[in-house]
Amino acid sequence: MTTDPYGDPDLVALYDVDNPGGIDHDHYRALAEALDARTIIDLGCGTGLLTRSLATSGRSVSGIDPSSVMLDWARRQPGAENVTWILGDAGSIVATGAVDLVLCTGNAIMHLNADDLRRALRRISGALRPGGVLAFESRNPSAREWERWTREATLGERDTDLGRLTEWLEVTDITGDRVTFDAHNVLLDGEDRIYTSTLYFRRAEAFRTALQDAGFGQVDVAGGWNGEDITPTSRVLVFHARRS
Repeated sequence: MTTDPYGDPDLVALYDVDNPGGIDHDHYRALAEALDARTIIDLGCGTGLLTRSLATSGRSVSGIDPSSVMLDWARRQPGAENVTWILGDAGSIVATGAVDLVLCTGNAIMHLNADDLRRALRRISGALRPGGVLAFESRNPSAREWERWTREATLGERDTDLGRLTEWLEVTDITGDRVTFDAHNVLLDGEDRIYTSTLYFRRAEAFRTALQDAGFGQVDVAGGWNGEDITPTSRVLVFHARRS
């Protein structure tokens, strides 16, 4: 068992299969275009699928992630040479006050506890230019998605480079807004590679308060990728926060 859910070099290639670019990536690319962002940081970039697509001519793009396995994969992909890859977390962000856009996608911000979130938002605020934007998404706690993370609801099988793989999710602890769950990956020989994750399901107002405390003025929140209103069934909360 490991607490790095993305630390298995045998399974890392499946991440992009399970998380292909879609309306979320379209949203962030459109935002970068609308802001005419020349300097972009992708915090929690993972395998760099979105990061590499942002690294067009005239842009300086950095991808930061704490998983060496995911960054090693990212560095081997087409277009990787156009990105500056950094092994680390928000503490690796330099307070230049000159960055146009910081992204934290794939619900990566949900891995941060309260103290880490405060520190990360302060580092991001210090890196952004006045008027620069932080954009991210988080699962909506009102939708109670974790209640569907059971073996019965998530059990599946598929063929991979490792052979037939049996997978499921199972929640092991719920404390306040913190949900801990195991991802099971059973190989053909019966080996079960279990990866434990902890996510924090925060309401919009909790994020808004933390953002304002970190120096963000205008904070816009939507209940979807097309600016939908937030409802109890909205799956995601999408944030755009502008540095004062």
